[in-house]
Amino acid sequence: MTGRTGPTPPDPADPPHDSDAPRPTGWAAGWAAVRPWLVRTGIAAAVVVAYFLLPLDQLGPQRPVLSWALFAVLLTAVAVALLRQIRHVLLNRPDTRPGVVISLLIVLSVHVFSAGYYALAKQPGEFNGLHTKIDALYFTVVTLATVGYGDITPRGQAARVVAILQITYSFVFLTAAATALTTRMRDMVVRRPERGRSR
Repeated sequence: MTGRTGPTPPDPADPPHDSDAPRPTGWAAGWAAVRPWLVRTGIAAAVVVAYFLLPLDQLGPQRPVLSWALFAVLLTAVAVALLRQIRHVLLNRPDTRPGVVISLLIVLSVHVFSAGYYALAKQPGEFNGLHTKIDALYFTVVTLATVGYGDITPRGQAARVVAILQITYSFVFLTAAATALTTRMRDMVVRRPERGRSR
C-alpha cells in the first residue's frame, strides 16, 4: 500500500477497448476507411503482374520436381493462412482484417492453380485448348465457378488430378474462408446499430 489515491493507470497487458480508443474524424476517418481497400487492390494487382511476368515456361516437364514442389508449398502456405484467418473470425479477434487477407489469399490461390495448369500444359497430351497464361487463368476461374464450357479440357492424368485438387481445395478452404468472411461482415453490420444506440 503506497497510500496514493486517484485513478489507477491502465495495465499494459489489458487490450484497449473499443470505447477507450479515439475514433478518427474527418479526413483521417475517410483515409482509414479507404486504406484497406487500396492495400488490397495493390497487392492483388501485384499478384496478377507477377503471374504474367514470372518465367513459368521454365517449369513443367523441364523441371518436374521443382514444379510440383513449388505448387505444393504455395498451396499449403495459402491453406494454412486461410485456416488462420478462419480461426481469427471464429475467435472474434477485433485486431484482424479478414476481409482484406482472405480476399487476397483467394486471389493468390487462383493464380497458383493457373500457374500449375500453365506449367502442365507444356507437357504434350495434358490439356486440350490451353496455350497461354490467359487460357490457364480463364480455365482456373471457370473451374472455380463450376461453369465448365468445355473449350479447355484436361486430357492427361496429371491435369485431371490438379483439376480435382482445385475443386476439392475450393470446397474445403475457399468455401470455409468465404463463410467466415460473411459471418464477420454480418456481425459488423449487426454491431454497428447496437453501438449507435449505446451512445
